[in-house]
Amino acid sequence: MQLAIKDALGTQKKKNSKKRSPEAKRIKELEKELARKDKALAEVMALLVLKKTGGLFLGGRGRQHSKEERQMINEAIDEAIDSGARLWRACQEIGLDSRTIQRWRKRADGGEDQRRGPKSKPKNSLSVEEQETVLSIANSPTFRNLSPHLIVPALADQGVYVASESSFYRILNEEQLNTHRSASKPSTHKKPTEHKATAPNEVWSWDITYLKAPVLGRFFYLYMIVDVFSRKIVGYSVYDVESSDYAAHLVDMACQKEGIRKDTLVLHQDNGSPMKGATLQATLEKLGVAASYSRPHVSDDNAFSESLFRTLKYRPEFPTKPFASIEAAREWVECFVHRYNNKHLHSAIRYLTPNQRHAGEDEVILAQRQKVYEAAKQKHPQRWSGKTRNWDPIEEVYLNPEEPSHHVNPRRHVPRKEAS
Repeated sequence: MQLAIKDALGTQKKKNSKKRSPEAKRIKELEKELARKDKALAEVMALLVLKKTGGLFLGGRGRQHSKEERQMINEAIDEAIDSGARLWRACQEIGLDSRTIQRWRKRADGGEDQRRGPKSKPKNSLSVEEQETVLSIANSPTFRNLSPHLIVPALADQGVYVASESSFYRILNEEQLNTHRSASKPSTHKKPTEHKATAPNEVWSWDITYLKAPVLGRFFYLYMIVDVFSRKIVGYSVYDVESSDYAAHLVDMACQKEGIRKDTLVLHQDNGSPMKGATLQATLEKLGVAASYSRPHVSDDNAFSESLFRTLKYRPEFPTKPFASIEAAREWVECFVHRYNNKHLHSAIRYLTPNQRHAGEDEVILAQRQKVYEAAKQKHPQRWSGKTRNWDPIEEVYLNPEEPSHHVNPRRHVPRKEAS
């Protein structure tokens, strides 16, 4: 291609025309495009070489580097730049900021790290015996399949406090026992219409997901309704087709089961044909249920249902092969719903089960956990620089909140406002 361009340029130069022809302009554009692509290719190759030479093992933001390590990093980056890489891209590949490299090179001593580390052991650090206890608990048959966020509340329910979740994670990381095992990717969130729930049966969310059937290209359809406040699954069923009639029947049965009165419930859903069907619309109007809809083509507007389906499909016991029959699918879903409602400790509701939250048992359970933490603080006060963990019940849950302040971290301690 380059030879063709050079031949065309040579032919064009022989013409002593003062005005460029369209062919000459096109050749000039192709020449620029080729140069740009060559430069980009050279940068990619340089970054690949940098990565293979162990750049990620040398770098690392916040890590303490010796003088020899910094010299090796500078040499690796210089080699990448000479091969066609830009400074910030090379630094990004190695896990450092370009300003850090510039600061190292300005210093006469080669950028030797001046940090000397702590001179004494922190008073709130765990002893060797306590660290061994953390490892034995995390590796025990009871807790080895749970994350520290689930282990710590479970221990608190038993009247035991060993260490915080961060300490569990730190010790497991030091022993290389903590790895990312989920096949999912982080989700994003966009701002739609807001709904607030302060008690069960005020805001529901529902959706339909596919379950693989034995015939290729065919699916079973799981209809599922979840209470936004308590996270309880209040209605579910599996059918072989998507239908507004089936959806209307499920909503009707769930409302009767929960004793829903007219004009007290909001049902949020997406814009699928079963949700927009005339049968469901008439049923909602008859029941006095207000319909809420997601924005078109925005699945995040129905985040509670999407999160529930993710939990369902990423369970270890979720079948890797298609369900043999619709009866098998219904049986599996029934077992999942029973475990989810009665045994699953949900992180968004202070690690309670949905049934505990739905039945109003959360205040008693959380008060008991608070007593356990207070007793632990009295025993080792030096391990708390402030208040203990917040075990106050979550009083408000927002579906698609309009303000960022409505996103509350359930593990953060936020003091309640005193009544005026």
